[in-house]
Amino acid sequence: MNTSDGSAKAGVVLLSGFLGAGKTTLLKRVLAWETDLSDTVVVVNEFGAVGIDGALLKTAGSDVVELTSGCICCTLSADLKQSLTNIWNRFHPRRILIESSGVADPTSIITVLQTSDLADCMQLNKIITVLDADFWEGREMFGPLFYNQLESAHLVLFNKVDLVDKDKIPAFLKELHAIIPNARVVPTIQCGIDPETLWAPSQTQGIGLKSIRSFRPLQWGEQHETPESDNDSTADPHDHDHPTESVSASHFVTFVFQEPAKLDENGFNQFIKKLPLEVFRMKGPVCFQDRTIMVNYVGGQIESLPWEETKETQLAFIGWNIDSDQILTQLQQCVIQPE
Repeated sequence: MNTSDGSAKAGVVLLSGFLGAGKTTLLKRVLAWETDLSDTVVVVNEFGAVGIDGALLKTAGSDVVELTSGCICCTLSADLKQSLTNIWNRFHPRRILIESSGVADPTSIITVLQTSDLADCMQLNKIITVLDADFWEGREMFGPLFYNQLESAHLVLFNKVDLVDKDKIPAFLKELHAIIPNARVVPTIQCGIDPETLWAPSQTQGIGLKSIRSFRPLQWGEQHETPESDNDSTADPHDHDHPTESVSASHFVTFVFQEPAKLDENGFNQFIKKLPLEVFRMKGPVCFQDRTIMVNYVGGQIESLPWEETKETQLAFIGWNIDSDQILTQLQQCVIQPE
């Protein structure tokens, strides 16, 4: 499909998924496949003031556009539209990869892509949702946003299956297929998937809001029913649990810890052990006296790797109904004071 000036439309691939599911891992994997990224642009949205994911992706050698301090389906929707317009005018890329924040609703991002000026030059080809397998069993806790990210997907990566009881996986997959029968569901470890499966065209390429069936999240003990027809959907695309509003209404909290001084490693390890379970995510570089690591803390589990890209600690937090001041005070106690 071509634009009015004869050039091909940019194909947009949206990476969605709840907090800490593995979207950045998937995006780094995708970028590692490609030998020529000259016609691909990556847009990263982070729900916080520090662009940690953007820094991680830049090490993969790609051009990254960062949108921070908000969610692209809410306060930053105008920024997203302007950024995509600028990207098209400057680069005319063949493909745009958008990594949305963990609290973004894909249906609202679709409305941005459907505005007339963007629709003339871009087409949404695929929505890929990364789902943390460990979160599925406790899905009732996460509300409509969690389900909307699944409901909108063409492809669901049921990620981190190595961290849950393997005997439960078949039942989990059966439940997922019952709730989202039109999506492909692929179990993965660290988002390990082959390019052919990932890029396989969806049956609803160029999808619009009316192609996504109206969805109401499951209540306790309720069975999910598939509507007979999607053709008469009149749902308002903004009639959902809006993530910007839910920051207060649903008690999502985001904050940042930045510190140029070194942290005591033992003290930091003790801090990790005492973090409340309501802290969904902590991510960023941590500088100790003899080394720097990149920390990725999700749901009580922590991963780290050596890091050389920064000279100060920058930790981004996302949690539920947590006392940010108390956590920041505890972290400050890990700072090594000058003698």
